[in-house]
Amino acid sequence: MSRRILVADDEPDLLEPVAYALRHHGFDVTTVTDGERALGEARSGNYDVLICDVLMPGTLGTDVCRILRAEGDLPIILLTAKDAEVDRVVGLELGADDYVTKPFSVAELVSRVRALLRRRDLDRANASSATLEVGGVTIDYARHVVEADGEAVILTPSEFTVLSLLAESPGQVFSRSQIMERLWDSPHTGNGRAADVHISNLRRKLERDPAHPARIVTVREFGYKLVAV
Repeated sequence: MSRRILVADDEPDLLEPVAYALRHHGFDVTTVTDGERALGEARSGNYDVLICDVLMPGTLGTDVCRILRAEGDLPIILLTAKDAEVDRVVGLELGADDYVTKPFSVAELVSRVRALLRRRDLDRANASSATLEVGGVTIDYARHVVEADGEAVILTPSEFTVLSLLAESPGQVFSRSQIMERLWDSPHTGNGRAADVHISNLRRKLERDPAHPARIVTVREFGYKLVAV
């Protein structure tokens, strides 16, 4: 069965070639041109990935992301303007899994979609009965559930991937590049700011005191590691 992709953008010159390229690569594509329709379609549960422009008529893409993330874990890729660093950071903080900066090559976007789907397939393939526990953090791969000190926390697909990477080798330091390579399933790592935002989100959800993180520790000039506490 073809994977279903929902693309939301109000620019026909972008929407049409993106939809064409995705269909050419075997995806089933639905397009919408405003935030309200994007939200309604995404809530149907019929899609595997949402590609959403930040600036759209009606509901902004960041608001669509925020609402959907509060309701579920649909993978979301945001499309942002070249000079809108704040949109990218805000989008990731709200739970987007990835972003692509305009102007972009359609091939790159297709690659990002495939990487996101491969990561999700890998998570599901590993979801036997395995449960991994590091300190007070428990990862249940079968149910795709994470608990911190016995309390369930909701992670985005990308946050789950980052936590799984850190938990594979507790105490090992992972660089921003290594984190982004795992996220994008590619040696192209781009701006490490995305890794920082995902780490910040994980700390907010997993740390007893996010202002003084003890579980996900920064190693200056190197990266991050997960510590059992």
